[in-house]
Amino acid sequence: MRFVVALLCWVMVCGGGPAEAQQAPGQASGQAPGQVAAGQPDAQALPARTLSGVVTDADGALVPGAKVTLESAGSTQTRSTVTGQDGHFSFSGVEAGGYALTISAAGMESTTQAGALNEDESEELPAIVLRVGAASERVEVSSLNEQELAEIQMKQEEKQRLLGVIPNFYVTYDWKAAALTPKQKFKLAARALVDPATFVIVGGFAGIEQASNEFSGYGTGWAGYGKRYGAGLADASIGGFLGGAVFPVLFHQDPRYFYKGTGTVWQRTRYALSTAVIARGDNGKWQPAYASVLGDFASGAISNLYYPASDQTGVALTMENGMLSVAFDGVANLLQEFVLKKISTGIRSHGTPQP
Repeated sequence: MRFVVALLCWVMVCGGGPAEAQQAPGQASGQAPGQVAAGQPDAQALPARTLSGVVTDADGALVPGAKVTLESAGSTQTRSTVTGQDGHFSFSGVEAGGYALTISAAGMESTTQAGALNEDESEELPAIVLRVGAASERVEVSSLNEQELAEIQMKQEEKQRLLGVIPNFYVTYDWKAAALTPKQKFKLAARALVDPATFVIVGGFAGIEQASNEFSGYGTGWAGYGKRYGAGLADASIGGFLGGAVFPVLFHQDPRYFYKGTGTVWQRTRYALSTAVIARGDNGKWQPAYASVLGDFASGAISNLYYPASDQTGVALTMENGMLSVAFDGVANLLQEFVLKKISTGIRSHGTPQP
């Protein structure tokens, strides 16, 4: 059972939002009240369809402040918004049928994209790329430094949830995602730990252990349940902070899974399994996964301090459990590569894919 909990906690704990403002119905993002074009339908009549996307330059950098204009085939009105600091834009209440988007930014060549929305359909567009204009018109389109970009990307990852509920923060879909600073690694670990879903799931597993009398040394009744619940939270906290923050900071490694998404099934499988023992360094180079592997072994060893004496493991069993934890990391990475993206919500990043 502890291995099942460990696998789930890896996804949750080891495994602020976008700069788009809340919109009133019928109002384009970035548009002040009263700017809605005359003749737009009332809020109650607006369909649920949304059209959104992200704007980048040719190098994949986000482009905040770009103007995006929407023209719908079934309407004579146009709607406009601007991209936020995360380069993202969104229109709600989009009419079904053909549409055209015109995107422009200072110093960049404007572009127009056309498409169509079916009834009851919403669409998140692939990254829209703006190219730099003439040399005389070039301006700095983003003043974001590496740390600021990493902060934006991390906040996007904090919106990723399995089935809209379980945190899935420790995966990035941008192959060239900015490296996290030490402070950001601890922030992400803390954010995953204090998420309400973590407490609920740990409580559920504690109940299962109570019903099956697992870790019998804890006893029965509410006292026994409380001890099991506390041990589960300790497992999640220690494993999350050691594997997601402490060791990644010490070894300058990124604790996230970098989604590949390209290549044959075998190539993606081999990559996912290998990332249980290799990791992306903060310098962008691949290296032995000291942080992850040591986190697996250390958290198992520390658990001997608070599990019942009858359930504590000796050195040999601790080593065996540590190796099993590394194997479970590989299984969890396989799920990230082939399954979890399909059931995750909140994925908005259209960063650079794996080349």
